[in-house]
Amino acid sequence: MAGGWTRDGAVQDQIDASIDDAVQEARSRLHSGNSLTHCEECGAAIPVARQKAVPGVRLCVTCQSERDDEQNITGGGINRRGSKDSQLR
Repeated sequence: MAGGWTRDGAVQDQIDASIDDAVQEARSRLHSGNSLTHCEECGAAIPVARQKAVPGVRLCVTCQSERDDEQNITGGGINRRGSKDSQLR
């Protein structure tokens, strides 16, 4: 049950919207097309096994790991605007 000025189900709608946004962002980062034979950032050879495992791969493992680490540091997180826990802080 929602309280205050919100309608019933508003919290679930916000959760669903946050999940939909995260799924769309993840899908946009998926590779597609032909894999490169050499990394587009450092020029290192991309192993054939990686090319087969990740269709459309464009980066070597090292560069991809660095990019993932950067995204985790600066990346979104959870939308907590409507949660009670965020109101207590």
